[in-house]
Amino acid sequence: MSPPQGNSILSMAKQNIDLLIGGLVLGIVLMIVVPLSPVVLDLLLTVNITIALVVILITMFTTEPLQFSIFPSLLLITTLYRLALNISSTRLILGDAEAGKIISAFGHFVVGGNYIVGIIVFTIITVIQFVVIVSGAGRVAEVGARFTLDAMPGKQMSIDAEFNAGLISEVEARERRRTLQQEADFFGAMDGASKFVKGDAIAGIVIILINIVGGISIGALQYGMTVMEAIHTYTLLTVGDGLVSQIPALLISTAAGILVTRATSGSNFGQEVSTQFTNFPKILFPVAGVILLIGLLPQMPHFIFITLAGTLAFAGHTLIKNKHKEEKQELEFEALEESQQHRQPEEVFSYFQVDPLQIEIGYNLIPLTDENQGGDLLQRLASIRRQCASEMGIYVRPIRICDNLQLGPNQYVFKLRGDDMTYGELLPGRFLAMDPTGQETEINGISTTEPTFGLPAWWITEDERDDLEIRGLTLVDCSTVLVTHLTEFIKQYADELLGRQEVKELVDIVKETNPALVDELMSDNMSLGDIQKVLRNLLRERVPIRDLVVILEATADGLRLNRDIDFLTDHVRQHMARSICRQYTNADNVLAVITLHPQLENNIADSIQQTQLGNYPVLEPKLARQIMEKIQEVMERLAAQGINPVVICSPQVRLPFKRLTLRHFPQLPVLSLNEISHGVEIEAMGTVSTDEN
Repeated sequence: MSPPQGNSILSMAKQNIDLLIGGLVLGIVLMIVVPLSPVVLDLLLTVNITIALVVILITMFTTEPLQFSIFPSLLLITTLYRLALNISSTRLILGDAEAGKIISAFGHFVVGGNYIVGIIVFTIITVIQFVVIVSGAGRVAEVGARFTLDAMPGKQMSIDAEFNAGLISEVEARERRRTLQQEADFFGAMDGASKFVKGDAIAGIVIILINIVGGISIGALQYGMTVMEAIHTYTLLTVGDGLVSQIPALLISTAAGILVTRATSGSNFGQEVSTQFTNFPKILFPVAGVILLIGLLPQMPHFIFITLAGTLAFAGHTLIKNKHKEEKQELEFEALEESQQHRQPEEVFSYFQVDPLQIEIGYNLIPLTDENQGGDLLQRLASIRRQCASEMGIYVRPIRICDNLQLGPNQYVFKLRGDDMTYGELLPGRFLAMDPTGQETEINGISTTEPTFGLPAWWITEDERDDLEIRGLTLVDCSTVLVTHLTEFIKQYADELLGRQEVKELVDIVKETNPALVDELMSDNMSLGDIQKVLRNLLRERVPIRDLVVILEATADGLRLNRDIDFLTDHVRQHMARSICRQYTNADNVLAVITLHPQLENNIADSIQQTQLGNYPVLEPKLARQIMEKIQEVMERLAAQGINPVVICSPQVRLPFKRLTLRHFPQLPVLSLNEISHGVEIEAMGTVSTDEN
């Protein structure tokens, strides 16, 4: 059964609405050139009045200006449409001394056939539109555009702050920025569009004068009318034409004023009027009293004033009575809700939601998070997340910052999954000075310890800044100190921040470009938990996981040999040899290493025991202590030379030895011979041995 023809036409119109609108605009232009019959002119004038009524009602039912963002362009189109109608009606009035039934009705019925009254009414409407409504709406639009543009940077920073704090998602932040830009564009367009209405009002006055003078001349000279007949005929038609045009124009300009003067709210104009006018019912009683006194004056229409005063008093009494009733119902509802809450079990699920990473600050550090006071901490937190993604390949979720009155006013603490991990202290308004040479320097400041690396430092004032910079000291502000500390903290605990959800999101990204790789891993029963363990092992030793494709390919190859997580981790490290070595080589591609004595390696290899948590060396306490002391000795000697070495050993000893030294030297890199990439030159700087070797 074929669809009805009406539905088919409607569907076609929807599909080609852009062409239809373009054709209507071109039709408006053709109206200026092509003469119209009185019947067609009546139809188009009716459409003009209808459009004006629709537009003003739409503005009253919108809840925010952007819901009718097409209005500035529509204002231009309707203005052009009215001017085209003016030209068409002028052609009929001057050429045929008639312009259809609508213009004739406005000229005879609306103004009572008195052209003088019509001219006065037309003048008043034009003055109201031009002087009051259009000027006011234009000024409001101009100020609104200026204030919107001035407030845009602050609003954008507020959006960034909420996004960094995790209060909104990235999609919500992008949508708010787009809405903010559209709002600025809308008020700017309304500021310019108001000039169209001004020009339309001026053009209406000019057209009226031309039609009257031209009509009288044509009637008297061409059609043989007397001067009074010509004045009566053409003036009434001209005034009727002016009223037909200016009344829709008045509605459109009023709609523009309503749209730009309304603040964004959750209800339309009618609801706001009814709500806000009835919020203060007590004021109706004094108003009723004043109206009653005026009505009792002599020569006044007593019945009208007394009736209105009584209506106001009754309305005030009814509103107050209803308000008391609503307040009583609200109190009863709150009491009922409170009693139900006492009977219901306590809602404790919110206490199980723990942020992966959180910063708590004292009240003196709050200005660091406020952009209005020059604080840039929130913006820097966003850069930290980008830096961790680009350098380490990990996704750090939005970091929450909150104040804690239990902390010292200048203290801050980093919390990892709800646990306090490390503290620091800042002095706002001062700079942290550090001597990169490590020499004892006399500095006039507050002595402290740099929180990230534990270096000696001093808090100095702005006045001493230039002098210390000349002396070669490193100066950083409070935000930089906290951000540096946080960056190092994230790198240190990156493995604990990598949960299964984060691993799934990373794997999904790889699957978009390498679906075969992910499908192969899943077919080999490699779970997200297993991938997480491999990635955590890499991050624990600060190996970047940014190149996830290489990591997953190496994991897939290693699965065919052994499914042990430690084996898979070492297998991946061998495939990432170039990236690992690049972190520790100098500019000449030389790797400074500490070697293990062969006998010590044999002792460690013989003591390895396999546990559920991996392979660990089980050494005698005395031997383990000697190893730690020897490592400490060699590292202190090389640190004095400015060298940060790595330990190199055989592949089977590397991971157990790393676990042995992890508690005492967490930052000491341990590499195997298989992890040295081609072209890297090894320079032995020392050997770790014991008294037995």
